[in-house]
Formats: sequence, structure tokens, C-alpha cells
Amino acid sequence: MRDAVFYQIFPDRFARSEELAKPANLEPWDSEPTIHGYKGGDLLGIAERLDHLVDLGITAIYLNPIFRSGSNHRYHTHDYYEVDPLLGGNDAFRQLLKACHDRGIRVVLDGVFNHASRGFFQFHDLLENGESSPWRDWFYIDAFPLHPYDDDEPANYAAWWGIRALPKFNTDNPEVREFLMRVAEYWAHQGIDGWRLDVPEEIKTQGFWEEFRDRVRAINPDLYIVGEIWADAGDYINDGTRFDATMNYKFTTAAIAFAVGTRVAASTQLDNPWYDISPPIDADGYGYRIQQLLDMYSTEARAANLNLLGSHDTARILSIASGDTTSVKLATLLLMTFPGTPSIYYGDEIGLDGGTDPGSRKAFPWDESEWDHDLYETTKSLIALRRDHPALRSTVIERVHPPHGQSGPMLSIFARGDASERILVAVNAGEDTELASLPLTEDTDEFELLWGTASVTIGENHARISVPPRSGAVWRVA
Repeated sequence: MRDAVFYQIFPDRFARSEELAKPANLEPWDSEPTIHGYKGGDLLGIAERLDHLVDLGITAIYLNPIFRSGSNHRYHTHDYYEVDPLLGGNDAFRQLLKACHDRGIRVVLDGVFNHASRGFFQFHDLLENGESSPWRDWFYIDAFPLHPYDDDEPANYAAWWGIRALPKFNTDNPEVREFLMRVAEYWAHQGIDGWRLDVPEEIKTQGFWEEFRDRVRAINPDLYIVGEIWADAGDYINDGTRFDATMNYKFTTAAIAFAVGTRVAASTQLDNPWYDISPPIDADGYGYRIQQLLDMYSTEARAANLNLLGSHDTARILSIASGDTTSVKLATLLLMTFPGTPSIYYGDEIGLDGGTDPGSRKAFPWDESEWDHDLYETTKSLIALRRDHPALRSTVIERVHPPHGQSGPMLSIFARGDASERILVAVNAGEDTELASLPLTEDTDEFELLWGTASVTIGENHARISVPPRSGAVWRVA
């Protein structure tokens, strides 16, 4: 995982293949996204656009849910064994999986196992037959009749966040537990490379995730398991009995609060206590939050955590930064030089904008005249830098500047790697040129600039570094 670079795809919005017939009532591809509308993106469309990912340097993709559903995001699962027909069905998935594997790209699916939907067969039977349904104990039922659509009446069943469309599974029921385990096993047998698990903290059944891990790993010992946990996920990943990693929103928020700072658009903040992208922080604040983050996780978890700047659940990084591409570049530099596995949300590399849901789920513009080519080349160069230097893929990271507790400076410098290769990463998020004086060891006399713009003056026992405003640099130190 430490060598991977992920690309997250929202399947309805990435690419639409002409090979698949579609119903007529689709939204225009280039229109603003809506809560309920479909654009008609599909899995063959993704397969036809893999050259874009290869050119960028992507080695793995994470797909938002692909199973049969009654929603464009497909978190409302109707059938866990069938790929949604709008996406091309199971045959399209097999073609995509083969095309990815032929190019050395691994595929991670989104597993929604805490809840199903009103269209899920067993719940639908319950709606039809009430207390007589054989599936009654698959869900948490308070009383009959159930009210799945009438908001004026109590729902009478448990649902995720009280959303009636998402009835919660009773995972204490052995039948439900076995059903979900077999779903996970089935797709592992089909050749997927990992599961991203939606809201896994909501499943409280003792031993559920331990069994899940044991059963899918028995099929594929290398299968990656990453949980969507916005807060401290140490209890889920540090002992190696449940997940390998978390979606590392702790990194997300620290990187944005530092690199974007005062440019964070107020409209992009979420009503989520773990999404603290403001107020702005200086270099010392960033270093403090990063050290807190590093202390949460084992070395193995650090190497596997899925680091990101945005996802389908947040606004896009460009809109978070109020359209400032320099902020996006600085945040991307932090992302690509941090321990773990970087993930790019589709379209961020070409400057796609969008506020919170549904704005962050726009269709990808394949007309290259609409792309920010400078941002694309910057992202591509940083991915290549990470690929070419093992130190940037290691778990070793050391704060170099500013000293702990020194508030004010906006220049952050971290060292990456060990004696075999040592890299310095500097990010100046401020409006003025920032300086740092670093002590040198006897055998250090060379700073090779690998990326960015900055100057280094070597003294008798120190190096004086000058980094221009709103810029970053990466050196190999020897």
C-alpha cells in the first residue's frame, strides 16, 4: 500500500461508454449535478479512460458503490450480488477489472454493510407482509405498520441517521451476519483487491469485523481493508485484527487548515466535529496536529492509511480553497509526501470544482480545453516524485522546522526517509518569503533540489533555506 496512488471514482459521473444502451431520462453530462438525477456514467466508460489514469501515475482505484440501487450514489443497495444495470451489470465489471489488472491497477469496492435500502428484497418483503415476513428479524423493528415514506408517521424501524431509505441491518442475527460475510467473500472470489467499508463504526456486533477480515483474507491474503472512520481509528486498525487502514480525514483537515488557511470558503465546512478545516493554523499548529495523528497509529497503519484532500462526502479541494490553485498545489505537495497512501478524488487533478453534496459530484469534463493543465502537470510531477524516491513512501517522518512551540512561522519542513535516502519537504503557506536555518551533520554538504523553487546556502555547520511565499520545495540531502 505504501507504493500505491489511489484515484476515487464516483461511477455515475466519471465517463459514459457509447457501447452501453441507456434510458432516455438522463441529465445532460455537463449540467450541474442534482441529488436524484443520473448522468449515466458506467464501468465500461471507466475502462475506456484508463489511459488517463496511467498517464497520471495511478496504481489503484476506489469505486463508490456499484451494486444495484435506487440512487445515483448507490449507497441504497437493492442487490449485493448484481452490479447496477446503468453501470453495465456484472459483465461490465468483469471487463473493467480485467482492464485494470492488465495495467497493474488494483480495484477496491465500497462495501455498505451497516444498512440496506427500502428496495432490498428482504426489507421489501417485510413491507409487504409485516409481522408475517420471514425476514422480520433482519432489521430493528419497533412496531407495525412500518412507514418507509410517510414522514408524518414514525418510521417504526431503525435506519442510518434516521434516514428512512436506509434501514439498518440487525447484524446480531446470525442469518444477516452470514449473508453479509458471503457477499464479501463472493466479490473477493471475483478478484477485487480490497474493500472500503462504509460507516463501519455503526456495526456494534462483537467479532463482526474480525470475522470479516478472516474470511476475505482466507481468499486473498493481500486484500486491502480500509474503514471510513473520520475520528481516531486506532482501536480499529492498530492491532491488525480488523482493518488495515482508515480514510485519513485527520490528515485532510490538518493539510487544508495549513495550506489553504484563510482561503477556506465558509460554505464548504461540514456540520461534522471531525472536519475541522478552519480556523487557519500556522506551521507549528500543522506540526502539532500531524504529530498527534502519527501518535494514533502503528507503523503498519501509517503505511496503509488512505490519505486524501477530498471525497464525495466533502466539497472539492479547489472550492474549499475559494478557487485558489496555489493552495491546491501546496496541499497536494503535502499529500504526496506524507506517509501512507495518497488518494485523488476524480477531477481534482484537472481543477474540477464543486461545493458540498451534490456539487462535489460533477461529471468529469473530457473536453481538455476545460482542464487546468498546469495543475494536472503539477499533480503528475508530484506522483512521479513519490514513485521515484523510496524515502517519500516510507513511514519515517521527522519535524525539522519550526521548533516545537514556535508560533507564527508559516514555513513547515519535514524530513522523510532514513540513512539510505533522506528527503526534505518544505511548504511555505504564508504571504512572505520564509527562512530556516538547519544544523548540518559532518557528512551533509549537498542539497539536490528535486521539485519546486527555493534556495539553500551552505554554511560551516548549517544550511540557510529560503522559500518564496506560497510555494514549496523538495530536496535530497546527502
